[in-house]
Amino acid sequence: MDETGVLALVDELSDLIEDGKASLGNRDRRTIDVGPALDILDEIRQLFPQEFAQARQIVREQQNILEDAEVEANRILEDARNQALTIASQQEVVRIAQQQAENVLADAREQEREMRAGAEDYADTVFSHIETTVSQINENVRRCRERLNTKSAPLR
Repeated sequence: MDETGVLALVDELSDLIEDGKASLGNRDRRTIDVGPALDILDEIRQLFPQEFAQARQIVREQQNILEDAEVEANRILEDARNQALTIASQQEVVRIAQQQAENVLADAREQEREMRAGAEDYADTVFSHIETTVSQINENVRRCRERLNTKSAPLR
């Protein structure tokens, strides 16, 4: 709105009234030229519809901007919610995968412990059998040597 708007005309009308002659005995009354005052009022009447239309247009534009901003804000919020759900879902998948990996590792360690214990038991059994067999062989060798020494003693 430029200076030729309604406010400028109101200021012009105010100046016209203030510049009017004060009435005798009453300072609140003034004598003014009616023609210019009516002309200013006519101009104001003509400008009001234009200014109201402009104001309504500005209000509509602001309303459209607010509606667009609200739509965009809702879209951003929805995107943020979706991203949060995706991240939470991914984190849950990672947590489950980590838990499963820990379970597999614990099972593998348990199997390794059981296999080691089984292998040690088997090795102990084999060594015990070897020990028994070697003892029996040693005993047989000792007996054979005794027999050999007993039979060979008269020949010496």
